Amino acid sequence: MHPTVVERELELRLVLSPERGIPVPARLTYRSDDPFAVHVAFHIDSERPVDWTFARDLLVEGVFRPCGHGDVRVWPTKVNGRGVVLMALSSPDGDALLEAPAAQVSSWLERTLRVVPPGTEGRRLGLDGALADLLTPTPTDEPWLLGPCPSDEVTDGE
Repeated sequence: MHPTVVERELELRLVLSPERGIPVPARLTYRSDDPFAVHVAFHIDSERPVDWTFARDLLVEGVFRPCGHGDVRVWPTKVNGRGVVLMALSSPDGDALLEAPAAQVSSWLERTLRVVPPGTEGRRLGLDGALADLLTPTPTDEPWLLGPCPSDEVTDGE
């Protein structure tokens, strides 16, 4: 089965100061085969885009209230009367504050939530089946399951 991919191109604003910002084209990507994550590619003046990956839940919550800590923090606010989502990103290479249009981010998130509803992400990974396969004894396991190896037994005089 092929994964479902939900993408959205949008223009973010790199906030330099309250009065100044630079437009930054970006692409939001969600893949059903990586159901817990969202991927954001920032297209800046470089050979390759700058990619960030973080929890979809973080972005979903950040549309409504401040959340996150450390490398990624997200919160809603208003700028010039319009709703925006701010993303503060920190890395060893530097920090960035990006402003995204809340309506566009929210509509993209809604599409991802229809593809993989909240609480069903784990089923997409097939972990239950993989764990069952890993923990199910096989015929070659039987001697080990029957008891200790002869070399593990203690003999008189030791």
